[in-house]
Amino acid sequence: MYVAMVMTSEQGDHDLHTNRSTHPDIDSLARSNHPPNGHSNPGTPPYTRGIHQNMYIDRLWTMRQYAGFSNAESTNQRFRNLLKNGQSGLSVAFDLPTQLGLNSNSKLAEGEVGKVGVAVDSIHDMKALFNRIDLSEVSTSMTINAPATSLFALYVAYADESGVPRNKLRGTVQNDILKEYIARGLYIFPPKESMRLTTDLMAWSKKHTPLWNTISISGYHMREAGCTATQEIAFTLSNGLEYLSQAIQVGLEVDDVAPRMSFFFGCHNDFFEEVAKFRAARMLWHDLVMSGFNPSDAKSAMLRFHTQTAGVTLTAQQPLNNAVRVAFQAMSAVLGGTQSLHTNSYDEAIGLPTDESALLALRTQQILANETNITDSVDPLAGSYLIEELTSKLYEDAKKRIEIIQEKGGAMRCVVSGYQQREIHDSAWRQLQSVEDGTTNVVGVNLHQDGEVSEVYGQIQASEIANKQIQKIAHLFKTRNTDMVSSALENIRQVAKDGGNLMEPMIEAYKVETTLGEVNDVLREIFGTWVAPSGV
Repeated sequence: MYVAMVMTSEQGDHDLHTNRSTHPDIDSLARSNHPPNGHSNPGTPPYTRGIHQNMYIDRLWTMRQYAGFSNAESTNQRFRNLLKNGQSGLSVAFDLPTQLGLNSNSKLAEGEVGKVGVAVDSIHDMKALFNRIDLSEVSTSMTINAPATSLFALYVAYADESGVPRNKLRGTVQNDILKEYIARGLYIFPPKESMRLTTDLMAWSKKHTPLWNTISISGYHMREAGCTATQEIAFTLSNGLEYLSQAIQVGLEVDDVAPRMSFFFGCHNDFFEEVAKFRAARMLWHDLVMSGFNPSDAKSAMLRFHTQTAGVTLTAQQPLNNAVRVAFQAMSAVLGGTQSLHTNSYDEAIGLPTDESALLALRTQQILANETNITDSVDPLAGSYLIEELTSKLYEDAKKRIEIIQEKGGAMRCVVSGYQQREIHDSAWRQLQSVEDGTTNVVGVNLHQDGEVSEVYGQIQASEIANKQIQKIAHLFKTRNTDMVSSALENIRQVAKDGGNLMEPMIEAYKVETTLGEVNDVLREIFGTWVAPSGV
């Protein structure tokens, strides 16, 4: 789970870093903000230099760190402590069974309940998760994909019962199923049926939850799986184009969907390439949306994104080195103009972050924001020969890859054929070989080894958490109205067959204590499941 804290800078409205006490003559230059090499100003199309005119001078990026774990009660306590200390938003990390639409008592869930996030099986878990938290005041982000429609429906059901108007709900649901097929593997249904669930959520949200962001398109997981910076841009933006096209096919307008789409990128060790990657992605998304969809709303072509430092670069050997890696990756994300940032904890290559390591990860961002003065400049590396050349190269190379995907029928058809998967597998193999043969240096792994065994162990989860979660489901099954549950599930079954929007039937089902696993079992029955193409 991410927990967001937004801090606002009061440092002024200048675009160049200045020391006003000793260089007052620089103020006029700072205000003029002449674009380098013919680029537009920050805050103007194609947004190469950032989506806001003054970027962090006016408002810092959102700082996020994972905190979701074990059961709903434990996570709620962490939520409330963080909100009490000035946090302004919450983002939930779910455990693997929840991410796969399974109840905690499923045989397939054994050994995974509460391990990498919070277990949510019913509306009672959602109530416990947000106990004493006003959903009309707090923005919530949910990192969920295959059962995203189910979890959002569960969230809305709880909001309804809490008396929170639907039009007051604010937040984001990741809802990016294409990257699950491409790189992560936590999918349930075939692509066509999964896309139906995605557009059901988009269409329903347009009418009922206008403040809710309906998708966060992730390149992060594809990068973690082994793709290059160019592939990360190309595959992520191709997926974005696919979602836009699918939404339009079901009757939505580009300006209904695109302004509520956000993106999610990784940030790796090649410092200048990463800075250029973010600049190129912004420019390319603008050009693709303008040429392909001709929106009326300027925000439709504006790429907003969250960044997470690269988990795959963290090492179990000499784990304290990871804190240094994270700091440099975070700086490149900030210099690239990210809207929000998650800094990994140094012990994540070993286990779940401890309170101490998570706090250090947050402090890393706070030092960047408050001590380095890099926030006093907008796109400070613009005009650098290296940065401009890299930005142009990444733009052109990614554009060529997107054109190949479009020629093959678009991102979803390529997913079905395994195109992106094969490309990433090949890239990952080359990266692994480069570490093994020493072409790529990794301090502590193939360079400057010390042979010592780390005493960092990470956070250990109590085994009784899973047992208590299973007991809760058993009690629920004994006490709820089974006739109402059966009727609600039958309604979902019929709507799934008939092609109607599934959001309202799911919401009503959760209100009568139907479980997440039961809802998704009905969808498995109607939609079927999916196996990756042979040879991928």
